[in-house]
Amino acid sequence: ETNSSHTRTLSFFLGGFPAWGTTQMWSAVPLCSTYLLALLGNLTVLSIIRAEQSLHTPMYLLLAMLAVADLGLSTSTFPTMLGTLWLEAREISFSTCLTQMFFIHSFTDIESAVILAMAFDRYVAICHPLRYSSILTNSVTTKICVAIVVRTTLVQLPLPILLTRLCFTRVSELSHPYCLHPDIIKHAGSDTRINSSYGLFVLLSTLALDLLFILLSYLLILKTILNFATWRECLKALNTCISHICAVLLFFIPMICLSMMHQFGKHVSPQAYVFTASLHFLAPPILNPIVYSVKTKPIRRRILRMLCQRG
Repeated sequence: ETNSSHTRTLSFFLGGFPAWGTTQMWSAVPLCSTYLLALLGNLTVLSIIRAEQSLHTPMYLLLAMLAVADLGLSTSTFPTMLGTLWLEAREISFSTCLTQMFFIHSFTDIESAVILAMAFDRYVAICHPLRYSSILTNSVTTKICVAIVVRTTLVQLPLPILLTRLCFTRVSELSHPYCLHPDIIKHAGSDTRINSSYGLFVLLSTLALDLLFILLSYLLILKTILNFATWRECLKALNTCISHICAVLLFFIPMICLSMMHQFGKHVSPQAYVFTASLHFLAPPILNPIVYSVKTKPIRRRILRMLCQRG
């Protein structure tokens, strides 16, 4: 497990589901159901947006990008979660761990940036409704999506590269059934200051900055809404934001809790780590399609039409 140049473990042990004990085999059933539900929901949203020409607009293009990010996030975490739970295959090679870490963090950043772009969409729609079609064209939205992918790749690529210069002197057990950057560097046997500093920079320049601009967007939206003449107009404007507000809460609340645990929760139980991380990675992919299907009339109508035809 070592090479001649410097001591480095070639594998990690993934964290399990300590609270579930002997029921782990049966617990794989709800986990599989959860993943299949996420697949079904997001693929349905994508297929409806693709099929309906009337939905080829900025708002729905961003929703399609959100569905892709949700699919990527759940698919990045699910295989090792299922392997740990069902097959008890807890050992993961160093290179596989870094690859999984890169994709998990990349899809997390993409989802965060898409949620910010959707906040901008709501801001323009409510605060500058007459200029909406000229500001947010399909071309501009496509450029935003490309910029999101480029930003994510440039920011995330150094993380696994920097980890390869560290020494891991023993086979360590991670906190989660998948690989996360803050979790990996805790087990390094060499100086991690550069890794920690760059990890903090990535967090502040992506997720924290996105959240700040989302909050700013909603402050401006709220300021505009409060100037409306009637309460009915206020409620109508707010109603168009409910789906997006749900997406913001589903994504950022578990993420903030998980970040706080990694930074300050030295005595937090393994069960709390696993539950919070699972909520962060599994709740948005399942619930986002449901929320948007219920609250978005064209998607809801198309789903009802499909169900009626099958009936």
